[in-house]
Amino acid sequence: MGKRYANILETVGRTPVVKINRLAPPHVNLYVKVEAFNPLGSVKDRLALGVIEDAEKTGQLKPGQTVIEATSGNTGIGLAMVCAQKGYPLVVTMAETFSVERRKLMRFLGAKVVLTPAAGRGLGMVAKAVELAETHGWFLTRQFTNEANADMHSRTTAREILDDFNGERLDYWVTGFGTGGTLKGVGRVLAKERPETKIVVCEPDDAPMLSSGIEQQRNADGSAAASHPSWKPHPLQGWSPDFIAKLTGDAVDMKVISQVLRVTNADAMRWSKELARKEGIFVGITSGATFAAALRVCEEAPAGSTVLCMLPDTGERYLSTPLFADVSVDMTAEEVEISHSTPSGWLQPVQ
Repeated sequence: MGKRYANILETVGRTPVVKINRLAPPHVNLYVKVEAFNPLGSVKDRLALGVIEDAEKTGQLKPGQTVIEATSGNTGIGLAMVCAQKGYPLVVTMAETFSVERRKLMRFLGAKVVLTPAAGRGLGMVAKAVELAETHGWFLTRQFTNEANADMHSRTTAREILDDFNGERLDYWVTGFGTGGTLKGVGRVLAKERPETKIVVCEPDDAPMLSSGIEQQRNADGSAAASHPSWKPHPLQGWSPDFIAKLTGDAVDMKVISQVLRVTNADAMRWSKELARKEGIFVGITSGATFAAALRVCEEAPAGSTVLCMLPDTGERYLSTPLFADVSVDMTAEEVEISHSTPSGWLQPVQ
């Protein structure tokens, strides 16, 4: 039955859980939660709405005040949507290494994008956001430490999962981590209400911060004080900045994580493409990485197990990245051969 919404923000959440058919091993039931169905295409729409509404309720954000955040892109895109609808100016700081699609999307939605040097990594863009907020009196959303981030996932993502598997098995929940909001917010609810569900967290093989066992240096407010020594640059944009966010650290301290799996860049790319070509599910590199980890869980899971894998965002965020490097703009030789199999409509060769 149809429904009319008062504004775009009411469409955030309630993303579908979809069964994997062709790529799943036959002895398990593998499902994915497709966060690309959020209005701006990623799980971070939830975070953006949650932190802004919390700031409004608590009086931290005043009418017309500028909002600022450091972001690899998806949080900034979500915030740009929320701020556009609510009438707040938005400035984001973003390291220059992230895909140009993200910059253009945020600017298209009315945000100002301040790029920071690649050498400063994630901490550099965070430091710039803090500096700008303090200098201009802007509201800093603090996605990596803000409890409203995790609270939003406890209220929405976690409840949706419980509803979708009410009365049915849910043996494993597989997720990545970035800010830690999804991990902490859903993890604590599952630990309380579905304690039989094993929580599996994945991270880049090039940045094995959680599996290293090395603690993150922190400031008094819980924010990262330095880059984590196990981090190095990787193409899984949105996953694992160069530090372990406070919210992720909280989930580790809560001991809700059953297993941490490391995922290679090649596997992330491969399974993003396979999801598109074998299941018709169009998602990004981090989704491919999470799915790769979920398949490893499936291999070892007992027969009849149910596995749920989070897919954080859409593939359209990655058109200028290596994920699409082998996708041709011009016709391939095979496509030309198909064209030439009938006499009409041939393109003239470029002179």
